[in-house]
This record gives sequence, structure tokens and C-alpha cells, in this order.
Amino acid sequence: MFNSNQLGKSDQTGFDYEIRDNILLLHKSLTLPHVNSFVKQILKKFQKDHGTTVILDLNGLESIDSAGVTSFYYLEEKLSEFNVQLTFRGGSDSIRKKMEIFKLEKSTHEKKSDKPPFLARIGEDVHFFFFEYVMAFVILAANVTYWSITDIFISKTHRKGEFYNQAVLIGVNAVYIVGILSFIIGLVLALQSAAQLRNFGANIFIVDLTVIAMMREMGPLITAILVAGRSGSSIAAEIATMKVTSELDALKTMAMNPIRFVVVPKMHASIVTFPFLTIVADVMGILGGMLIANFYLDISPMVFINRMGESLYNRDILIGILKSFIFAGLIVLTGSFFGLRVTEGAEGVGKVTTLAVVVAISLVIIADSILGLLFYR
Repeated sequence: MFNSNQLGKSDQTGFDYEIRDNILLLHKSLTLPHVNSFVKQILKKFQKDHGTTVILDLNGLESIDSAGVTSFYYLEEKLSEFNVQLTFRGGSDSIRKKMEIFKLEKSTHEKKSDKPPFLARIGEDVHFFFFEYVMAFVILAANVTYWSITDIFISKTHRKGEFYNQAVLIGVNAVYIVGILSFIIGLVLALQSAAQLRNFGANIFIVDLTVIAMMREMGPLITAILVAGRSGSSIAAEIATMKVTSELDALKTMAMNPIRFVVVPKMHASIVTFPFLTIVADVMGILGGMLIANFYLDISPMVFINRMGESLYNRDILIGILKSFIFAGLIVLTGSFFGLRVTEGAEGVGKVTTLAVVVAISLVIIADSILGLLFYR
């Protein structure tokens, strides 16, 4: 504490101050050239006087500029960190008016509030997820469904050749990878089941297991997962890049709906090609099972085919085809949804592409589980 009178002068002429029992008396003019020295001296004198109140007397101050006013509020904030309170007293009308004009926002002096309670944070997260993701996804699905149906009957909105281009990119180019991996999975499925069936003398049931599993579950699921990783990522990256480069904004400027122009052709192509990809996966998986049945269980291809006709029903085939339609829609919607939500540059494109693939595969598996429960008998 400073009980004796003290006088301080800045490095520049034209400004000085006194300290009398924690009363800071200012004289003459406080302007930009004096601010730096003034602030340093005051902080040095009072930062160790914890719990005291310093009165800043402005009656002797003749003029002040914005830098001087800012120095007052800066001192007030800094001294508060050392538990020293700075208050203002006196001052002419012009000085008070300037202090009011250049006063800092109150929020800059307030400490950050504590985190909200745990349950409140959970509620905020759930609210954000529901409205920002679930509701937005539902709205996008409604728009895409509407335009996908209406554009079938309105040919003038079609981009010439775009449907065939997307059908090749999404469907035809995926035939080889879907066929090969489905054959391997069918082969492994039959191989793992062969040993157990042989122990019970139920070799012939390898046909039922392979055919029904591939037709109802594995064929559509394998196809959806492969297409989600291959074409779903491509859809998300393409749309995200178009948004980052403002191509979608350009379409809006030309009075074109980006969903109709970009997303709908992909949806049409996916819905048409996905059932054929699923059939390819079914056939190749059954061929893999037939190969194992022939070499490990001595079931000839002719016996396998005859038994397949007895164990396979139209219902199994229709369920697989129905799943392929649903999976196709989920993959395109997910890729489009995350592509449209990109907010950054090239880094953002990579993030939404990865997220689109992960979410698409997750939704496909969840949808497959729900459909399996609905059609289980």
C-alpha cells in the first residue's frame, strides 16, 4: 500500500499523475504516446496490493483519447486478476462521454462460465443430433424421393446420358469386385459349415444353408457394403467437391435444383443396377458353395441344383431384391447428405467422405437387421 504521496511521470511530456492513499490523481492529457509507460508503472505499483481498492480520480485530467480510455479498462481488468479493484471518480462531461463511447464490452471482463450440468449437456447433444442430422436426413430423403418419382414422368429435367453414365459408374464397374468377393464369401461360408454338417451326416443341407443365406442375407448385404465403400464414397466426394467449388451455388443461380440435377440421376441408377448386382452376388456365392459341396461333401453339381430347387422359394428371392432397393436408397442418401454438409476445403471433403462410408455401412447393417426381424419366419 502507498500511504505517502508519490508522483509519477510518463516518458513523454504533457502527462503526470500522483498517488495519495490509493487515490490515483491524473493531470493534463492522457494520449497514445503516454499510455504504454502509464500502464506499466501502475501495474508495477499496485499488483501486489491484494484486496485493496484504487480510486482513479479524473478531475485533473484535461483531455483523453481512445487509447487512454482503453488503458483505463485494461488496467481495471488486469488489476482485478490480482484482487485489486479499480474505480473511477470525477471527470468532465467530455471525458466521461469518451469513456462511455470506448467502453469495452462487459463479456470481455467476465470469466468463462462453468460447464453446464452433465444431463444438460446430454440434452443439448441429443437435441443437436436430432435436428441437425436426423431431421435433416429425413427432409433430404423426402425431397429425393419426391423428385425421383416425379422426374420419371418429366423428361425435360433429365440430363442427356447422365442416367447411363451413373449406371456404369455405380453398377457395371462394380460387377467384378462384387462377383469375386461374393464367390469367396460363399466358398468360405460353405467350407465353415461343411465340417459341422458332416459330423451329423447332414451333408445335403449344405445346399439349403448356402442358397438361403446368400439369397436372403449375404448377397444383398455384401453388395451393399461393397457399393457403399466404392460408390458411396465417390458420391459424397463428388457432391462435397461441387459444394466447395461453389458449383451447387451456380446451379441455384441458374434456377436449377441441385438435388434434381445431381442426386436424382444417382438414385435412379442405383435403384436400377443394385438388384442386378445382388443377383450376381447370389449366383457367385452359390457357385462358391457348390464348389465346396462337390469337393468336401461329395455332392455333385446336379444334386446341388436339384436340391436348390426344393429349398429355395420365391419369397426368399423377393426378400433379397427388396433389400437391394432399400440399401441402394440408403447409400445414395447418405453419400449425398454428408456431401451437402461439407463446410471446409479439401480437408472437409476427405472427412465427409470417410464419414459417409462409415454411416452408410452402419445404416445398411441396421436396416438389414430390422428387415430380417420383419421377414423372419
